[in-house]
Amino acid sequence: MIEVKVQNIVASTAFADKLDLDIIIRSVEGAEYEPEQFPGLVYKLRDPKTATLLFKSGKANCTGAKNIEDVRKSIDIIAKTLRKLGVNVYKNFEIVVQNIVSTADLGGELNLTETAMALGLENIEYEPEQFPGMVYRIKEPKVVMLLFSSGNIVCTGAKRVEDVSTAAEKLSKELNSLGLLHYTTKQ
Repeated sequence: MIEVKVQNIVASTAFADKLDLDIIIRSVEGAEYEPEQFPGLVYKLRDPKTATLLFKSGKANCTGAKNIEDVRKSIDIIAKTLRKLGVNVYKNFEIVVQNIVSTADLGGELNLTETAMALGLENIEYEPEQFPGMVYRIKEPKVVMLLFSSGNIVCTGAKRVEDVSTAAEKLSKELNSLGLLHYTTKQ
């Protein structure tokens, strides 16, 4: 079983019909808002360590969480703060995971040129002069894998943590069946 480490979860929600970001910036310590640069207010939390973008529309994007529980905690903390500021926060708000970025080590090294040829060029982007990794698009579950010659991978585009594990296992089996993972003894 490949150990997958979640590095970042991006989730969206809506707190209210609208938010007055000028009131929030004056009331929330550590928030950042420069509307001439970017239309969202950045609300950072220390625990859990996340950053949430709040927009005038009432919508928000939370990033930086390593698990779904931390996404929920962050959203709950912000909702509580907004209620204290007199915002009519929705009673039930939906949290939608937009993207999960995770990493894993396949346990062996790859020759990316061989790998690109074997996996089929229709699902691959590999330009070693531009980027040292290979981009591999998996159809089911629908994710994008960055493969590096070291055997390290980055998975992005997943909506569920289970999809990351499924994709990593599927990739490992495919690479092993094609004889593409070269195992070395690590000192």
